[in-house]
Amino acid sequence: MALSKEAVAAEISRFGANEKDTGNTKVQVALLTQRIKELTEHCKRFKKDASASRGLIKLVGQRRRLLKYLQRRDLEGYRGLIKELGLRK
Repeated sequence: MALSKEAVAAEISRFGANEKDTGNTKVQVALLTQRIKELTEHCKRFKKDASASRGLIKLVGQRRRLLKYLQRRDLEGYRGLIKELGLRK
């Protein structure tokens, strides 16, 4: 279920200022997006896994809060992140 170290490092290097920049809002949103994608596939396969569905809903809410924060603080960065991650269509 968890992301591999390589996947996490790739997302951090892609969205962070450096390889230690894990607290950046963009990095957090990108990591949450990857976890949400994996958990969505799991929930499609195992429809009766209620705890995974609840965890998915919690992750989506957390990502939504971070995106709202980013939108308030850095509108251009928010728009670029949304486009790069393909969240809004």
